[in-house]
Amino acid sequence: MQGGFTLHWSTVSGLLALLALHSWRAAVHSRADAAQRPSLRHRACFVAGLLAMFGTLNGPLHDISDYYLFSGHMVQHLVLTIVVPPLLLLGTPGWMLRPALRARPVAAIARFVTSPRVSFAIFNVTLAVWHLPPMYNSAMYYHSVHIGQHLMFLVTAVIVWWPLLSPLPELPRLSYPVQILYSFLMTLPMTVISIFIVYADHALYPAYASAPRLWGLSPLADQQLGGLIMWIPGGLFFYLLASVIFFRWVRSQRDDRAGAQVGA
Repeated sequence: MQGGFTLHWSTVSGLLALLALHSWRAAVHSRADAAQRPSLRHRACFVAGLLAMFGTLNGPLHDISDYYLFSGHMVQHLVLTIVVPPLLLLGTPGWMLRPALRARPVAAIARFVTSPRVSFAIFNVTLAVWHLPPMYNSAMYYHSVHIGQHLMFLVTAVIVWWPLLSPLPELPRLSYPVQILYSFLMTLPMTVISIFIVYADHALYPAYASAPRLWGLSPLADQQLGGLIMWIPGGLFFYLLASVIFFRWVRSQRDDRAGAQVGA
């Protein structure tokens, strides 16, 4: 492996730009409404999302995923799709985004792409297409294509998380029961893609077949491990999420009943 902590200034500049944009919107809104500022939770979640992205796209995980192991790349992709986007959404108050909806074309596009069926399809088709050997291999051989792959994962992952974590009532979250169904359905495309990878009888991605070996993993064993990483941790994450949503639903119903009794 390469020595030291590799730093990619293109990613650092992008992350700093996101932080600057978030801070600028907070400052503009605070001047207009001094009583309303981003909460500590908002700031912590947004910064945590940026830090997770930084750690994924720089340093050892980046080097392992780019130069050595397909399984490392699967860890990287999971972080970019199921860790970073929800943190960024949780860290962004609705009022930061609302001015963009004043433009009718933007509002129409936003309503379309964040509808559950469309957001689900956009993300999962993107995920499936990029794991086809011709597309994946082109990303490994051409750096600009690789950057495009990661950007598409990030953008479509924010879209697919929107029905669960929307900060805007104008583009609302799903009801709790439908959120549970949505979370369960999110496991299915990952499972199909993972099965295709795990049960392949040859190396699907030549860049990793010819890479230096780490930790005694053969190219096929590394490929199978990568598929299992997408299949098991990725699936378990959404099962856990569905469980959390279920308990929030139960609690909300209990609170509603308690409120009704007090009102009576």
